[in-house]
Amino acid sequence: MKEVLVRCLLTFVGTLSLVVCPLIACAEDVDLGPVTEKGMMIPMRDGVRLSAYLYFPQGDGPWPVLYEQRYADIRNKTSRQAYARLAARGYVVCAESFRGAQKSEGTWVGYRALGWGELKDGYDSVEWLAAQPWSTGKVGTFGSSQAGFAQNFLAVTQPPHLVCQYMIDTGLSLYHEGYRIGGTVRPERFKQMGVVCREPAQNMQLLKEWFSHPTYDDYWAAEDCGRHFDKMNVPCFTIGSWFDFMNVGSVDSYVGRQHRAGPQSRGQQQLLIGPWLHGGYLGKNTNKVNQMTFPENAKFNAEEHLVRWMDHYLKGIDNGVEREAKVRYYTMGAAGEEGSPGNEWRTAADWPIESKPTSLYLHAGGKLSAQLPSEKDGGTSFRADPLHPNEIPGRGFPGAIDARAFESQAEVRTFTTDVLTEPVEWTGKVQTELYVSSSAPDSDFIVRISDVYPDGRSMLLIDYVRRARYREGYEKEVMMEPGKIYKVAFDVGWLSQVFCRGHRIRVTVASTGAPFYEPNPNTGEPLTIDPPAKSVVAENTVYHYREKASRIVVPVRP
Repeated sequence: MKEVLVRCLLTFVGTLSLVVCPLIACAEDVDLGPVTEKGMMIPMRDGVRLSAYLYFPQGDGPWPVLYEQRYADIRNKTSRQAYARLAARGYVVCAESFRGAQKSEGTWVGYRALGWGELKDGYDSVEWLAAQPWSTGKVGTFGSSQAGFAQNFLAVTQPPHLVCQYMIDTGLSLYHEGYRIGGTVRPERFKQMGVVCREPAQNMQLLKEWFSHPTYDDYWAAEDCGRHFDKMNVPCFTIGSWFDFMNVGSVDSYVGRQHRAGPQSRGQQQLLIGPWLHGGYLGKNTNKVNQMTFPENAKFNAEEHLVRWMDHYLKGIDNGVEREAKVRYYTMGAAGEEGSPGNEWRTAADWPIESKPTSLYLHAGGKLSAQLPSEKDGGTSFRADPLHPNEIPGRGFPGAIDARAFESQAEVRTFTTDVLTEPVEWTGKVQTELYVSSSAPDSDFIVRISDVYPDGRSMLLIDYVRRARYREGYEKEVMMEPGKIYKVAFDVGWLSQVFCRGHRIRVTVASTGAPFYEPNPNTGEPLTIDPPAKSVVAENTVYHYREKASRIVVPVRP
């Protein structure tokens, strides 16, 4: 009953707002063709108004609505023209800024106002959009990354007029896939979020909240959509990207919705994974990824497909989109080697597909093989110096780039197979199990997987990290004792790759890689927003003897 009353209030207040609220001033002129752009302030249940820009097609309507929520700039030329193209296909398109972001009113709290708490900004916006006289009452959502996370939050709240969704490079848990990747912290990265805030000081207050919750507790559970698949109940098309650390979120979103969600969701999901970087749907219509160029077939016109998806669910057009394969994935091969295996799209009835878990062991001398080490002792050591870390430039995952610049640094260790005499395909999840010791109570362990070409290039495919204090789970911090050996096991990532004949497979291990991975001070003390005054250099060892055989476990396909 409360939600019904809220919808009625939003309908009344929202109608008034069209009359009494001045339109937001638009940015510089951009050619949007026949589409009309209007800025509006959409009211929430607590009276706060969120800044939105609406794009109207020609004609009298009513039209179904496409809705995107994000905190980043929605006023750049590329975004506005993309919204206009969608509107021209017979939709009202609404791009809305998060609470406290850009020109939206209210306090900046990241995603915390989008979900199932006292505030339900996504729910209120959907119901407001559905109640307008130019709306058919059917709303579909779309967007990538932050706008993908937002859609998972929204789905849990079940607005009655939400019909379908379209997510790209998405996520479920802000602790695991956003703010605490592998248990690490990224204060320098998130300090920069102040630039999106209406009141930048609010971002620092939010950072303080995060740092007061170092483990996965009730605070972080309130931002974990993966706990609420049973509440998600709409069809969704999900796009993932192989060169994206958030691909785990895309895959898990599909799996959870397809098998554990409501009756309008179960069995009605589709997943597509291709050889791209993290980003929006426009970035999937390409075959060039950093330093790698795949065949033309790697392109996917997601904008056109998004329209087909929405045409079916919001307009009732029988275009067959819902009958297409549940899973489509691109199996990568060697880039630039004509005739090599892989580099093709495949379909599957579900995900993950069947594979054979196979161990590849680290060996002395930088060797990697399927043979279990026979030695009774042995390890490879390296330092983790937070004041002089190894370098991984940039803030985005550097996939599809020659990793030799990183691998050649003093405190990085590589383990490489012999030259392959036959192709080997991995399709599925790659995991690692390291046996390690450290002179420090805490340290990080990074594992990377590369395809080494005959000319020596080491093209990075996936990597991940685990902070040792979370080796027993994210719910608690357990420090290490100097010299004692511990198992640190974690998922490295999803992959579909054919390693071709003449190539080699490489595993790289290190403990630092800044600024991509912000350094661990190694002290085991509480982590801080600003660099701590105290840090220690850790002497770390990864072991590779028979009783402590560090390895990766890979999904080999016949």
